[in-house]
Amino acid sequence: MPRTTPRTVPDITVPDLTGRLAVITGANSGIGFGLTGRFAAAGADVVLAVRNPRKGEEAMERVRAAVPGARLRMKSLDLSSLASVAALGRELTEEGRPLDFLVNNAGIMTPPERDTTQDGFELQFGSNYLGHFALTCRLLPLLRADGGARVVTMGSLTNRFGRIDFDDLQSEDYRPQRSYAMSKLATLIFATELNRRSRMSGWNIRSNAAHPGATITNLQVTGPTHGGAAPGLAARVNSVAYRVPWMWQHIPAGILPALYAATSDEARGGAYYGPGGFAELTGAPAPAKIPTRAKDEETATRLWQLSETLTHTTYPQPTPLRAA
Repeated sequence: MPRTTPRTVPDITVPDLTGRLAVITGANSGIGFGLTGRFAAAGADVVLAVRNPRKGEEAMERVRAAVPGARLRMKSLDLSSLASVAALGRELTEEGRPLDFLVNNAGIMTPPERDTTQDGFELQFGSNYLGHFALTCRLLPLLRADGGARVVTMGSLTNRFGRIDFDDLQSEDYRPQRSYAMSKLATLIFATELNRRSRMSGWNIRSNAAHPGATITNLQVTGPTHGGAAPGLAARVNSVAYRVPWMWQHIPAGILPALYAATSDEARGGAYYGPGGFAELTGAPAPAKIPTRAKDEETATRLWQLSETLTHTTYPQPTPLRAA
């Protein structure tokens, strides 16, 4: 990628996380890798949930080089396979350790041609959204056992243009950007709905969402080149855009909204965080704009119920707390 001048963004203070357990999906690269390093530096035990074992091992070596004594483990996770999601859920459940943090980060962006998951879902909707929906459900008992866990789900600025099309959730009429935006709108709806259900039922889970703004990661390459496709127009546009210093930032800055959402005492459940600069492209963490379509309760309820059916998972029914 072309070099850009890194923007100087005020850092945030991360509390001591010694003895606490975090699971981060897509932890071998990009935002996930950056978050892994920060969690490890704060003393957390980090599970890198990754699809490619070789890249996971390489990522752990890089983190340990920067953070001597980092407590890291790698677990296999392919979000495009509900069987893989269930297997990780079983493995961690059998270990029985309460889970303090779950960062639903991994994703794929705008493959040029429609592709599907192992379960037949459109790849972006299936991996970015349904895989994380199912994973969170599988890990819910461990999150509830902590008594104050955080779930942070990664959104995207593109969710502002997204629409939940119940007539074509699997994007048979495939348009890369449209499908990606829908998957990311779904993740934001999930994050806020999970928090609503947690508050109603007393699960003591704080669920929120974050987006990295315009952060340079391999996500802008892996999606458009999925299936062996040539980089094409997207790569050429990015190569020019990356040279606009006020428009883009690098991973150490891009991870800050999610890091804030996961670790700050001031981060609220049901909230959405992103860069606080112009158009939420760059800058220090700040509350982000939640699209109107993400606030529709009827859509959230319908999507939740359908997602349970599609993923063969069942969350506990939200039960209003009774007054003592």
